[in-house]
Amino acid sequence: MLRKRTAGQETAENVTSEPSKNAARHSDERAASESRSQTSCWSTVSLIGKILLLIIFVPPFLNYTSLKREGELLSPKGGQYIDIGLGQSIHMICKGQGQPVVILDAPTGVSSDIWFHVQESVSEMTKVCTYDRVGLGFSRRAMQNETTGMEKVWKMSTTGRMVDDLHRLIKAAGIATPFILVGSELGSLNGRFYSHIHDTQVSDLVLIDPIPEEVFEEGQWQQYWYTQLVPSLQLKQLSAATGLSRLLIILGVMRPAMQGENISEDLLQRQKYLLSNPAHQSSAVDEHFFLNESASQVREISIFKPLSSKTSVSVIRGDTFDEELPAHLNQVVAKLQKKCLEQSYPNADHIHIRGVDRRMIYKNPSLVSKHLLELVSRRQSKRQSQ
Repeated sequence: MLRKRTAGQETAENVTSEPSKNAARHSDERAASESRSQTSCWSTVSLIGKILLLIIFVPPFLNYTSLKREGELLSPKGGQYIDIGLGQSIHMICKGQGQPVVILDAPTGVSSDIWFHVQESVSEMTKVCTYDRVGLGFSRRAMQNETTGMEKVWKMSTTGRMVDDLHRLIKAAGIATPFILVGSELGSLNGRFYSHIHDTQVSDLVLIDPIPEEVFEEGQWQQYWYTQLVPSLQLKQLSAATGLSRLLIILGVMRPAMQGENISEDLLQRQKYLLSNPAHQSSAVDEHFFLNESASQVREISIFKPLSSKTSVSVIRGDTFDEELPAHLNQVVAKLQKKCLEQSYPNADHIHIRGVDRRMIYKNPSLVSKHLLELVSRRQSKRQSQ
């Protein structure tokens, strides 16, 4: 027979079942909470991943597309691209008319814009040409599969290779010889090498803040160059490659070296473009890194083939090589410059410009132009009297 449940039994069963229901409910809530937590965690990770992707890929992409557009818009007016072979095209600007032609070779890792004011001034008297060395500015660098192996002899971004490029450029551009060759820093090494090899083509050699060949044998200078200067340039190259330089320029944190009221807007924008251009920055790093090799090449050629007595030499220097460097480093350069010039060019004409350093080309261009104009005037007078 079925027995009826008593009230006590029902109450006991209800009391027993309540904890079970509460436990199940708490378990479900805990599972839901954990699920929401995991979902929130993955959402955060996903958001951070997307932000990182934007930071890593978007700035370089935007920088690259901007560089493509700016490369066409900012190309200097009056310039021409000259094919010098080996898959290389050099950007050259010539202004003015007459002879002797003056050719200006820029400092280490710098485009020909550095000569803007000097070229404008001297071109009022004669023809003046500037050019971007291969890889710098608007000149195209050869791809590895486009070369003929000459870089294995001289190595890329060394004076020997640059002089070979310059010689082919002068022939391709039809530059009248003999000309006046002006070089600053690395440009002075190139000018010396060129004048020793092609002595009949150079009537006058002008060296501005020349790099002495033995400077890298000094431990203090070598340490500064390869542990401070070159790494800082490599950082600028990385900054340009990642698009960070463009952002820093927009924010006003990074600024071009050439500034001031006498700098045109086009020139200023071009300098910003080059700061953001990883190809230009890469070549600048290479020129600095191999400067020791370039100096060695010049030392060897100076011994092998002394400069012709028909080529005059002028040296323009300021109070210091670089006023931002410690005094002991400037003293190292000054001592070795004096030794080098006394040995190689004892009859050189020395011009000391007070209150300037190696930045005189763009900070005090009139002082440089003054000497070049005098040199041109003497050559023109001599030509007329013959």
